[in-house]
Amino acid sequence: MAVTTIDLAIDDQAAPSEVRSSRALVQAVRWRSGLSQSEFSRAFAIPLPTLSELEHGEARPDAAMLAYLRVIDHAPDVVREALTRAGV
Repeated sequence: MAVTTIDLAIDDQAAPSEVRSSRALVQAVRWRSGLSQSEFSRAFAIPLPTLSELEHGEARPDAAMLAYLRVIDHAPDVVREALTRAGV
């Protein structure tokens, strides 16, 4: 999963509503999980630096990451089971 690392404050291509909603989605999914950043990172195989950058708005998630976060939000146990079966 790729993450674009840009300075969102000067990204004239990013719609402000899109940036806020992406950042808010990342934060909300983790907060609803009740996990710390490091726990969430380990549980769902998302590198901690990436998760931190996404939550702080220092990077913007690509479409695959957004989809993955939505699946985690709706079915975290299914994602964990799939990762375990995959040996991740």
